[in-house]
Amino acid sequence: MNRALNVVVVGNGMVGARLQEETLRRDPRSRRVRMTVLGAEPVGGYNRVLLPGLLSGSLTEADLAQEAPDGSPLATGTTVTGIDREARTVSTADGRQLPYDRLVLATGARTAVPPLPGLRDDTDEGSGTLARGVTALRTLADARRLRRLADRARAVGARIAVLGGGVLGLEAARALVARGVAVTVVHPAPHVMDRQLDAPAGRVLGRALRRTGIEQRLGVMAVRWEPGKGLHLDDGSVLPAAGLLLCTGARAETGLAEECGLEVGPAGIAVDDTLTTSDPDIYALGDCADAEPGLIQPGWEQATVLAERLTGEDPYARYFGTPRVTRLKAAGIELACLGDPFVDDDGFAGHAPAGGGPAQGGFADDGGPEVLRLEDPSRERYAKLVLHGDRVTGAILLGVPDAAAGLVQLYDKGAPAPSDRLALMLGRALPPESAGETGEALPDHAMVCRCNSVTKGALRSAWYDGARSARELADATRATTGCGGCRGAVEKIAAWLAETDPLSSRDTPATTAPR
Repeated sequence: MNRALNVVVVGNGMVGARLQEETLRRDPRSRRVRMTVLGAEPVGGYNRVLLPGLLSGSLTEADLAQEAPDGSPLATGTTVTGIDREARTVSTADGRQLPYDRLVLATGARTAVPPLPGLRDDTDEGSGTLARGVTALRTLADARRLRRLADRARAVGARIAVLGGGVLGLEAARALVARGVAVTVVHPAPHVMDRQLDAPAGRVLGRALRRTGIEQRLGVMAVRWEPGKGLHLDDGSVLPAAGLLLCTGARAETGLAEECGLEVGPAGIAVDDTLTTSDPDIYALGDCADAEPGLIQPGWEQATVLAERLTGEDPYARYFGTPRVTRLKAAGIELACLGDPFVDDDGFAGHAPAGGGPAQGGFADDGGPEVLRLEDPSRERYAKLVLHGDRVTGAILLGVPDAAAGLVQLYDKGAPAPSDRLALMLGRALPPESAGETGEALPDHAMVCRCNSVTKGALRSAWYDGARSARELADATRATTGCGGCRGAVEKIAAWLAETDPLSSRDTPATTAPR
């Protein structure tokens, strides 16, 4: 009988924990794979994507916690200090040498701290410690620190400055406002979320953010943080602030890989479609690998592929990429971005008139992409749709949730778009198999939770297997446990099932998903 493959995983974040879970689902008695997970943080796994919810108070730390699966060792508070590829061992800060047959690096990413004076603690030179009043938002410890900063600022009527107007910066800013704190987002580009939005969409989103209480300083650079005073900007002004939140991007955590001689590219550890690094005995996945950091779905799909390979369930499994869908999880704002919406508007056939109204679309003269755009800034709505040969390849959907729900389905499946483009952008011309979020019109194969690949059919099956509430559906299928963007859809499906299931009690609590 062959002995189990000894696999050591460095990193107990969302991807490392998912790899452990997926491996045990395929090999529950660890007869083929014996996996040990090493986590540097002193706590067990948790969902860091939902940290803004913890900040706002809509979630508790218990809501974020991820239960460790039974049957596999987990070492928290364990820092790996080195890898000996020749001996196939990893060294830990407490002096241990752990052997491996296969090593998995799931070390994630770290906040990219800009080289601004005042951000580091001068009294602890070289430690990397952030100065008083400065924090990031990547770990549970960061969230706790930010809550303390926010509560002190609120008590004295002071403000928190958020440096960076990307997705995390805006979600954190919205959470701080919900906590009762004054917030100003400082962003160097002319509009927020400039990596996902074009300028017109950025202007509409900026208007919506101001409505929710988020002030913005755009097109300016921070030059210095001064504790007790605030953030100095390159236009000579000072933004008074009691605290500074850094949402300035992330960098793949590649230190261990570089030190042991693995190939590392500009975006992270280099891997092939089997997630193998330049050493055939070492894999890498998640934010530390050569991919776009910050999206959980790719990391979880990679974990599934690697679990298939390690356990032998599918030795030919490959990871070929994940369709990009970005959602802004900010209360009161509905925004989804699909694929690549950035195209040359020289081929754009028509713009909506100012103040809202229909937009026309068509192909560019050279037969390029079809681009349509609808602007309604007074109602905080904006829709842009990019198609190649009737297939959706990019979209910006702000304030049009009905259109977003169906267009994501079309985009995921690569299905042809209906011919009535304007109605499509308004959510009125989606085919029956793609329309809406709930009810009979949504087919069982429609994807509801992208992070966990949960379809409506899986939710329906879980319901008839006894999961009779949104919370129980989440427990049974893992829907809502990723980015949380599908929580509303799961609650609606649970309510619809309660209405249509003849065996279901009208009093079934079907509308509360995990918070």
